[in-house]
Amino acid sequence: MHKDPIVEIMIPLIIAEKELLYFKEMVEKIKDEIFATEKSTVPYTFGSMIEIPRACIVADKLAGICDYFSFGTNDLTQTTLGCSRDDCGRFMPTYLTKQLLKADPFVSLDQEGVGELVKMTITKARSVKPHFKVGICGEQTDPVSIEFLDKVGLNYISCSPFRVMVARVSAAIAAIKNK
Repeated sequence: MHKDPIVEIMIPLIIAEKELLYFKEMVEKIKDEIFATEKSTVPYTFGSMIEIPRACIVADKLAGICDYFSFGTNDLTQTTLGCSRDDCGRFMPTYLTKQLLKADPFVSLDQEGVGELVKMTITKARSVKPHFKVGICGEQTDPVSIEFLDKVGLNYISCSPFRVMVARVSAAIAAIKNK
């Protein structure tokens, strides 16, 4: 059975409105060239990864340019906390034992820091476009994180195939709790 493709073009590591506009214009130019050569078109949406705190701050400006955002919470966590998943492996056990953090922020979303950036981004984007699509990509299947993400209004969560069942169960529980 033939199905029409759902094409989403997403630009990573965006920090500014002019930068996103530059890439959108580049995509449009390439699209026009290819569609003219092929004498065919495919509908698509244009979006931005949100992985840098500055992108969260200017989310209203970015939302005016694109159709959706997808949070890269691993990178957003790294840039917000100033450490990588690999580096924090050396000190995270001590932080957790001494209760300096509630949980490993690379396992369970840091709701006080990264979570606030997520909420702010969604609020700013939807102030420009009320039904703006916002999701998360990566391996976020922690039930506490998914409940939080559902509560703040994410439209979707993507993950690798072997984590889909855990994500679906977590999302179902979150939807019931947040009703």
